[in-house]
Amino acid sequence: RNALENSSGDLVVICDADTRPFPEFLEETLGYFRDPKMAWVQTPQWFSDIPPGVPLTAWLQRRLGRMGGAVGAGLERMLGPVRLGEDPFGNDPQLFYDFILRRRNRVNAAFCCGAGSVHRRDAVMEGALRQWSAGIEAALRRDATELRRVTGERELAPGLQDAQRWQSALEAEFTPYKFHVSEDIYTSIALHRDIERGWKSVQHPTVLSRMLSPSDLLSWTIQRFKYAGGTLDILRTDNPLFRPGLTLGQRIMYGSTFYSYLSPLWNVVFILAPIIFMLTGIAPLNGYSLDFFLHIGPFLLLNEFAMLVGLWGVSVARGRAWYIAAFPLNLRALWTVLKKQKISFPVTPKDRQGGRFLHLVKWQIGLVVAIVVALIWGWSRFATGVEGYTLGGMIANTVWGGYNALSMLPIIRAAVWQPDPEFETAIVEGKPA
Repeated sequence: RNALENSSGDLVVICDADTRPFPEFLEETLGYFRDPKMAWVQTPQWFSDIPPGVPLTAWLQRRLGRMGGAVGAGLERMLGPVRLGEDPFGNDPQLFYDFILRRRNRVNAAFCCGAGSVHRRDAVMEGALRQWSAGIEAALRRDATELRRVTGERELAPGLQDAQRWQSALEAEFTPYKFHVSEDIYTSIALHRDIERGWKSVQHPTVLSRMLSPSDLLSWTIQRFKYAGGTLDILRTDNPLFRPGLTLGQRIMYGSTFYSYLSPLWNVVFILAPIIFMLTGIAPLNGYSLDFFLHIGPFLLLNEFAMLVGLWGVSVARGRAWYIAAFPLNLRALWTVLKKQKISFPVTPKDRQGGRFLHLVKWQIGLVVAIVVALIWGWSRFATGVEGYTLGGMIANTVWGGYNALSMLPIIRAAVWQPDPEFETAIVEGKPA
C-alpha cells in the first residue's frame, strides 16, 4: 500500500522481506498483462531452506555401523531414495501451487497469495475505489436511518444528505489491499466479483523466486493460525459465496477453500468415533457386514488410485496427516472468529526458535494415548465375548484408529525436531530441481 503511494508504474511486484526473485521473474510474468483484463499473476512459492532430511543409509550406518549402511543401501535400491526428517513441518507447497491453485485457472479462480505476485495497479486501485464508495454508501444508509429515528422525519433534506455523505467520505479510509490478516485473498475476491470489469488472474506454473519457511513448530503454528483465522473471518464477515459477482466456478473454488478450514468440525468426529466404539461397543455404523467391506474396499482403493493419477509425482500422505493432526489449531481459529475476536498479524519468525514445543501438541499426544488404551480395552472385550464387539467392527475400527494415531505422529515429531548439522549444508540455495 505504501509502495502504491510512492510509485507510478503500471505493474507492482509483491515480495516479502525474505523473497529473492530470480533474474527472469519479470520476463516470464509480464506477458500475461497483454490481456487488458489481467489483474494479477501469482507465481509458486518455493522454500529453499526446507530441511533435506538424513538418507536412510547414513541414518542406519550411524546406529548399526557398516551392517546398517548395507541394509539401508539395499532398501533404497528397492524403494528408491528414503530420507528421514525431510520437511518435518510439511512446508513444501508444491501440492497447493502446482495442483490446487493452478487448476483453478480454468475457471478464473486462482487467488493471490501475496509474495511472488505481480499486480496491475489500475485493477487494485479501482477495486479499492469501489470498496471505498460502497463503504461510504453503507455508512450513509446507517446514519440516515439513525437520524430519521431521532428526528421522526420520513425523508432527510437533500442538503443534510450531502453533508452526511461528505462526512462519511472523510471518515472512510481509502485502502488498497484492505487492512485484513488475509488481505491477499480478500482483494482477490473483490476483483473477481467485479462484473463490470471482468478482471482475470492466473497461476504461473514456474517457480521464479525463493523464500524462507517456518523452521520450528512455534513459528509454523503462528503462520497457520493466521491462514485459518483470516480465511474464516472472510467467510463470517464478508462471505462472497452468496453475493453477486462470482461465477459458479469461482464460488465452488472459493467455497472449497473456506470448506477446508471447517475440517476440524468433522475431523473431531472421525478421530473420536473408533475410540468410542472400542470403549463402549457403540458402533458408528449400523453394521460391519461382508457387504459393507465389499463396498468400502473398492471405494477406498479407487479413491487412492484417483489421487495417485491426479497428483502424479507428489505425495499426499504428509499433507493428509497434517490436515487431520492440526485440528486443535483450526478449532481455536474457528472459535476465535465465532467470538468476533480480531485475528492479529504477527510476522512469522524465520529464524529457528530454540527448544522443544511439546505443549503445542498436548492434544495430539493425548489422542495417541487414548487410541492405544482404547484398542487394548476393545480387543480384551472382544476376546471375552462382550456383546457389540463384532469381528468386522474390531477390524475396521482398529485400522481406523491406527491411521488416526499415525496421523498424529508427524506433528509430534515436529515438536521435538532438531536439525542435523551434517546434512543441513545440503539445503539448496538456487532453483528447485
